[in-house]
Amino acid sequence: MAADLERIEAGLRRAVEADEPFLTEVARHLIDAGGKRIRPALAITASLVANPQPGSATDDVISGGVAVELVHQGSLYHDDVMDGADTRRTVESVNARWGNLEAILAGDYLLARASQIAASLGTEVAGLLASTIASLCEGQIREMRHAFDVDRTREAYLTSISGKTAALLATAARVGAIVADHPRPLIEAVADFGHHYGMAFQVIDDILDVVATDEQLGKPAGNDLVEGVYTLPVILAMEGPSGDELRNLLGGPIDDATRDKARMIVRSDPAIAAATGTAMEFTDRARASLVDLPDTPAVSTLRSTCDLLLARVADLNG
Repeated sequence: MAADLERIEAGLRRAVEADEPFLTEVARHLIDAGGKRIRPALAITASLVANPQPGSATDDVISGGVAVELVHQGSLYHDDVMDGADTRRTVESVNARWGNLEAILAGDYLLARASQIAASLGTEVAGLLASTIASLCEGQIREMRHAFDVDRTREAYLTSISGKTAALLATAARVGAIVADHPRPLIEAVADFGHHYGMAFQVIDDILDVVATDEQLGKPAGNDLVEGVYTLPVILAMEGPSGDELRNLLGGPIDDATRDKARMIVRSDPAIAAATGTAMEFTDRARASLVDLPDTPAVSTLRSTCDLLLARVADLNG
């Protein structure tokens, strides 16, 4: 996997090279900042689930992993513009360093390059990536429509994250399996895993926005509250004993002191445990998706990623 991820890094850098050097610089900014590369790693692992022994991914699988990561990167550029974010992965955001127009255009460029690579892998992969980008937009729009909505429901939240996060992880797994020419039942199984893992991933990420520090996140903690994005732990806390107090703080723009007070209320509420329980339910469903797959190293790796995901919250809670 380490060698394959190095191939992903090289592929990302090649993919964003433009005739205009400035565009190349802007497009590479977050790529150079690093990251876990969860989506290409999932594509690689999905391509290997039928292999009884560990092996290297094919060039086409690497290309598929590069394509899904470029979609993710492009969405981050656009997210940071919408959020007015100053940092991302401990570095200055593209919009903060160069401006919103440059960030939007560079994000568009990344999506275009992803689509170009997907087209080279066949019509199914090209269509899949296009529909996934549409799902990302729909999920983000659903979230924006509920900005500062203290009555946002758990169901509305889950529908939004299904589009804005889970869809791309499901696609990453599906692309890896399609390009590896796996049988259709196996493709559906790993895509189902990616979806449920993606749901758990976003719930955990939203919990961490409440309980973690800026340093632990690599970006400002509590930013969702500032942006009026009320995620699962906040929604559950507003349904609990501290709900009235929390609702009185939220519902509109807030300052840093109010943000910190709201985070303290949510952290001390059973909502954190309840939200973690929801994440565990999704990881259980992700594991269940793998039950009929062969017991290979790649399948074992997929199972272990669920444990590693939940450990992110457990580590912070001691």
